[in-house]
Amino acid sequence: MSKIDGNQIAETYREELKQEVESLKEEGVQPAIAPVLVGNDPGAKVYYRTKKKLAEDLGIDYKGVKLEEGISNEDLVSKIRELNGDPSVHGLFIELPLPEGLDIGELRDEINPKKDVDCINPANSGKLLSGGAVRASYEDLKDDPEVMLPATPYAVMEILKYSDIDLAGKEFLVVGGGAVGLPLSLLALREGYATVSLCEYQAGDLPEKTRRADIVCSSVGKKNFITADMISEGTVVVDVGINETESGITGDVDYDNVKEKASRITPVPGGVGPMTTTLIMSNTVKAARLLQG
Repeated sequence: MSKIDGNQIAETYREELKQEVESLKEEGVQPAIAPVLVGNDPGAKVYYRTKKKLAEDLGIDYKGVKLEEGISNEDLVSKIRELNGDPSVHGLFIELPLPEGLDIGELRDEINPKKDVDCINPANSGKLLSGGAVRASYEDLKDDPEVMLPATPYAVMEILKYSDIDLAGKEFLVVGGGAVGLPLSLLALREGYATVSLCEYQAGDLPEKTRRADIVCSSVGKKNFITADMISEGTVVVDVGINETESGITGDVDYDNVKEKASRITPVPGGVGPMTTTLIMSNTVKAARLLQG
């Protein structure tokens, strides 16, 4: 087994990102991100603080907004529109989960697509499907100055590429078809030359599917859901799950047992998470260039 160190990979990307930030500053543009934190969810507060530290380390202005738990949908929309109209803000991000009564599905249309650094506005997510007039590859989408890729699926793809895990001819299984699983399956298909499957965790033949796959990515949100008996020898396992426990954050994968069979595996924490946060900042820099033009 070889652990995929997301912190180490992210640090490589951050060094390049610092140079991009400095280049923009020389052009008179100060990249800035405005995460919006509503309420007091412990997990959301951790991610909010993590973004603040990383932004400061990279030289990106952090214009985070904290709002009370009881804020109305109308007032939250008003704040989003205010940030949309603020020329000093380039990246807009809503921390999840939102308090009860607020629905991200009702807010995604409100975020300016050019500031939507997690690709939740339908105008941005639709580009993953359309890809322009001709079929765009993953690299084409990544390099397109007007396309924002969703940060976590983007992180998975970059981790695989950085780790020299070639998708050509491989069986790539994504378990969990939510906000991560669906766009990740689309990006993997655009990479080409792989058989990509997407299924929900309730699938009756799931163990059969996971044992057949060369690469398994889980984004279910259930502790120890992927067990060693579900994985074949030599499988690459990517754990996107985030589960809060009394002993800290853990993923979907029974790491200690699965690592004995996997050829490569991402831990939680320290796997996909650091890259996700880094690529949110990368998208902010991309947005700053787009808005500059």
